[in-house]
Amino acid sequence: MSTELLYLFLTSVLLIVLWTPYIFGQVMVNGLLTQKEYAELRSASNTSDNFFLRRADRAHVNLVEQFGGFAGLVIVAHLTGVSTEITAGASAFFFWARIAHAVVMLTGFKYLMARTIIFTAAWVALMLIAWEIAAAKVF
Repeated sequence: MSTELLYLFLTSVLLIVLWTPYIFGQVMVNGLLTQKEYAELRSASNTSDNFFLRRADRAHVNLVEQFGGFAGLVIVAHLTGVSTEITAGASAFFFWARIAHAVVMLTGFKYLMARTIIFTAAWVALMLIAWEIAAAKVF
């Protein structure tokens, strides 16, 4: 397995487990919900007054937003045979940036624009992977 695919796998696992703090937090705060209560909660766009629940939900949703681009780029790189030190390093960096972003989101760390900087750094990693694919196969 290439380094890029390894970090795609690890990021997939992160995506799969990152919803658990939100769900467990909901159960701790609200107890087990009925189907109707759950539907009403979700339709309210997570207006919970609980700080941790809002953060946990946003951490998961934020990863969902970037995951598609990462998965697509890694799969295209793999299928086209593009695997360089830059794509491997950018894939690893993306994963660790997403771990850092989740920690910052879940802890509520609000200083030094940490969330924005980490999100942007992960985006730069995606752009590096895209550039390597384009440089090898398009230009």
